Amino acid sequence: MSKMEIRLAGTGGQGLITGTIILAEAGIFENKFVAQSQSYGPEARGGMCKGEVIISDEKIGFTKVTKPTFVMALSQPSFGKYCRDLDEDCFVLVDESIVIPEDWSHKNFLSLPILATAREKVGKMQTVNIVSVGAINKILNFSSEENIKKAVLMHVPKGTEELNLKALEEGARLVK
Repeated sequence: MSKMEIRLAGTGGQGLITGTIILAEAGIFENKFVAQSQSYGPEARGGMCKGEVIISDEKIGFTKVTKPTFVMALSQPSFGKYCRDLDEDCFVLVDESIVIPEDWSHKNFLSLPILATAREKVGKMQTVNIVSVGAINKILNFSSEENIKKAVLMHVPKGTEELNLKALEEGARLVK
């Protein structure tokens, strides 16, 4: 790994900003340079949002994602906005509920039941961000299991640690 530019996009309330913060923390624990940023609409929940994190072996000069190497979309509008005009080497992860237009093709693409896993296997939709983090770390393999767990536990509410560790495990299990 030299430098990863990661963008997570979806709907406000899915915890994607926290997801990028967790990925950044895990990067720090791996002794990498990191930068994290976020953007969301004026709505508290339901509007489009995105979180970004850069994880690098070298110092980061510009702290915004300009050429994503990984994009995840959890809603149809976020797919439409952030999954067009990507570099062919960018890895794209989407929730299985997203309808992929016939005119869209990408060689590094994966569709997983992220939302359904949070709802059905973990039992709480509020864990969708942690399910996502588990899948992302399994795909990108930039953090040890110990460090990703440590980062998750730093950012989940007290009393939900076991539930969120289950979500992390279920997310990783989605990636074969």
